[in-house]
Amino acid sequence: MGMVKRRQKNPILKEVEKLLGQQTNVILSAVDNKIQKLEKGMDRLDDSMNELKNTLDKFLKRLTDFDDEFKIVKARVNKIEKILQEKLGVTID
Repeated sequence: MGMVKRRQKNPILKEVEKLLGQQTNVILSAVDNKIQKLEKGMDRLDDSMNELKNTLDKFLKRLTDFDDEFKIVKARVNKIEKILQEKLGVTID
C-alpha cells in the first residue's frame, strides 16, 4: 500500500495548453499593437487640435484689433462730420 500514483498530464493536454498560451500571446500582442496605433492617432489629433486652437486665437486677436481700430476710425469720422457741418454747413449722409 503506500504507493502514491503521480498523475501525469496527458501529452495532448500539454500540447493544447501550449497552443492556448501561444494564441494568448499573439492576441495580446495584436491588442497592444492596436492600442499603440490608437495612442499615436490620439497624439496626432491632440497636435491638430492645439494647432487649430492657436490659429483661432490668432484670428480672434486680429478680429478684436480690427474692431478696436474700426471704433477709433468711426469716432474720428464722426468728429470730421461734426466739424464739416459746424464750419462749412455740409452734411454727409
